[in-house]
Amino acid sequence: MPTGDLLRSQGEAQEALHSCAAKAASNQFGRKVFLRAVVEVSNFCRENCAYCGMRRDNRDLARFRAHHNELAELIIHHRPASVTDINIQTGEDPVAVREVVLPLIRTLRRETPLGISVCLGTLDTALYSELKKAGASTYIIKFEIADPALYAKMSAPGNYKERLEHIRHLSASGWRVSSGFIAGLPDQSDHELLANFTLAGALPLDGCSVSPFIPGDETPLAAAPIASIDLTLNCMAGLRLMRPDWVIPAVSALNLAGPSDGYRRGLRTGANLVTINMTPSDVRGDYLLYKRDRFIMTEERILAAIAAEGLEPSLQSLADFYHSQKRANSSSVLKSVATAA
Repeated sequence: MPTGDLLRSQGEAQEALHSCAAKAASNQFGRKVFLRAVVEVSNFCRENCAYCGMRRDNRDLARFRAHHNELAELIIHHRPASVTDINIQTGEDPVAVREVVLPLIRTLRRETPLGISVCLGTLDTALYSELKKAGASTYIIKFEIADPALYAKMSAPGNYKERLEHIRHLSASGWRVSSGFIAGLPDQSDHELLANFTLAGALPLDGCSVSPFIPGDETPLAAAPIASIDLTLNCMAGLRLMRPDWVIPAVSALNLAGPSDGYRRGLRTGANLVTINMTPSDVRGDYLLYKRDRFIMTEERILAAIAAEGLEPSLQSLADFYHSQKRANSSSVLKSVATAA
């Protein structure tokens, strides 16, 4: 498990840490990086997180729900050639899930070979089942903050206990589950930050992200300092060394925390998943996670960053990777049973 000293490392110690993390990723995954796209379907949200511009108390935000037909046309006929997976994302908006996301998943499952992941917040168990039956296989649900007191202070989604119960339920019901946490929240202590690693290691996850705290426009924390890019990257490296087998994304917010080279440095610390933004441009500015002036990751930017770091896009989808991993694990169990017999 990482220590506070490790997460605050600089200079040669930091270089050694990042090099070890990159080697761990390379040993596990080679030079391949999974490449997916994201479409942001709705910015309606019933939650009120202090760090998110889509919080329900933001009355100045123009709310939208994209149309199923428009998104299907975009993804089926106009997606970048390098994309193997699609992530469908919303604020916590069950209406959009029923009216847009479910029919979109069914269409994509029928018309494309894409792996499908969703990031939709906490829903009821029946809706989780419908989404899985429709053809999604990975659920992204970040636990955000591992310290219960800080979780409550930041008005993070629902409540702490509920969030963890949903993560465990999703894994137990057959989903591949990816989670994540925020580094560098205002006044976050090393103890509170390190708790994220303990919790991540205890949860039934297949992947985990680290997002730098970005003081979001139109939030109570707009005047707070931005997270240190070095702290964020050290957290990513610590996560990779803790779990070499996890899929760890380079999140777009690395471009905001480290404008010159934050994203590429993320790839150097063992990240092995990148995401192209395919949200229609007419609504993208209102998907207000951080700033209205967003840094959009296009295919050109993504492929350039991958190539510059000596990496290459995986031809295998993330969904197929998880499926082959499951088959390999099942085979290993059968062999163990046969040997024991």
